[in-house]
Amino acid sequence: MWQSYINGLLVAIGLIMAIGAQNAFVLSQSLRREYHLAVALVCMVCDAVLVAAGVFGLASILMQSPLLLAIARWGGIAFLLWYASQALCRAWRPVTLKANDTQARSFHSVMLATLAVTLLNPHVYLDTVVLIGSLGAQQPVPSAYALGAASGSALWFSALSLGASWLAPWLSRPLTWRLIDIGVAIMMATIAFQLLVGGF
Repeated sequence: MWQSYINGLLVAIGLIMAIGAQNAFVLSQSLRREYHLAVALVCMVCDAVLVAAGVFGLASILMQSPLLLAIARWGGIAFLLWYASQALCRAWRPVTLKANDTQARSFHSVMLATLAVTLLNPHVYLDTVVLIGSLGAQQPVPSAYALGAASGSALWFSALSLGASWLAPWLSRPLTWRLIDIGVAIMMATIAFQLLVGGF
């Protein structure tokens, strides 16, 4: 159970921490204290729903087909290794995560923008539904894996929303992102190896 939970936690954190529009948006709202807790909560809930849909939806399908399960396994290994290589490339030439300076907006417009940067990004479905879902279907305890993945999302967005003022100077340093990306690469490669040898 705990191995499944930890695998879900590490995969989710590794995917979410990559610099992207959603992270930049959450950090921006948090630094300006503009509905930042609601923004973070929306991101957490969306991730949890998508992860659950992927893990429990794909699990029932994959378990009925050895061929699809094998495709998911090798596809997951390939994607994890590719993601690890991308993280190492980013570590070689690190960038930074900075908040955008925009004018104040209403709660309604902020919530719509949060949903847009979360749900209109095709990668969110690849990451949460397809990748996390297919890996979760192969866990001894898929529910623990889904909980771990949701926990990873909650931890990351909580850190961004509650610790933005403290995190901002660190997230603006290339060295910080170099270390983060090296850590992400190690996590992804380790999980790919576990999937390869059937150690889940």
